[in-house]
Amino acid sequence: MRSSTKGLILLLLFAAAFWWAGGGSLLERAAPRLEAGDGTFGRIYRVFALKSAVEAKVNKADFVRLQDIPLTLQQAVIAVEDNRFYRHIGVDIEGILRATLVNLQSGELQEGGSTITQQLVKNLFLTHERTWSRKAEEVVLALDMELRYSKEEILELYLNTIYFGSGAQGVSQASQVYFGKKPAELSLAESALLAGLPNAPSAYSPYTDFTAAKQRQAVVLAAMVRYGYLGPGIAQEARQAPLRLAR
Repeated sequence: MRSSTKGLILLLLFAAAFWWAGGGSLLERAAPRLEAGDGTFGRIYRVFALKSAVEAKVNKADFVRLQDIPLTLQQAVIAVEDNRFYRHIGVDIEGILRATLVNLQSGELQEGGSTITQQLVKNLFLTHERTWSRKAEEVVLALDMELRYSKEEILELYLNTIYFGSGAQGVSQASQVYFGKKPAELSLAESALLAGLPNAPSAYSPYTDFTAAKQRQAVVLAAMVRYGYLGPGIAQEARQAPLRLAR
């Protein structure tokens, strides 16, 4: 067993004991005076004072409430990124089993079966290294996130923190960068294009490769049809709708 994995297991055991002894309430009271770091204390802090750790990471200046984000954009993101979002507990067992088979066959960590919740905690707190210990920490934080936040709050945080490419962090910046408008003003065609960007922001940016962006938009719309968010006719209209980019 690698030392990093051993360290994470010891950390989790210590965290459980610390919480049982009442340390969680102490950390929550101390949280406003602390910042989550990347070391051992930072990991403990994130588990016990998750809401404070999240608040420290969120850009409040550009934060958009979920009610001001088009339902079609919310549905598009769920359809293409995590269609079981409302049915899992932060970790999708089916996705993990599927990814595990791929990883065992390849002999390395190629797929993670990540949910929206896992992507959120990874983007907020973790590195993108493909190690088992980092993945374990991601799972712990995702479960913790689901305990402390509603699904709507998690989706809201995800849309406000995910990278959409072209320097746009979060849906507010993305709406302005790509279409020169507020999120609430986005059309279905525009929402579907934005929803496809986080998977590979550089490759799918319409400013980098418009054809690839349109192909990805079609994938998103097809997923929305597959999971019952749209009818085929409406999806076809959105695919054919002209896109007026901000630049």
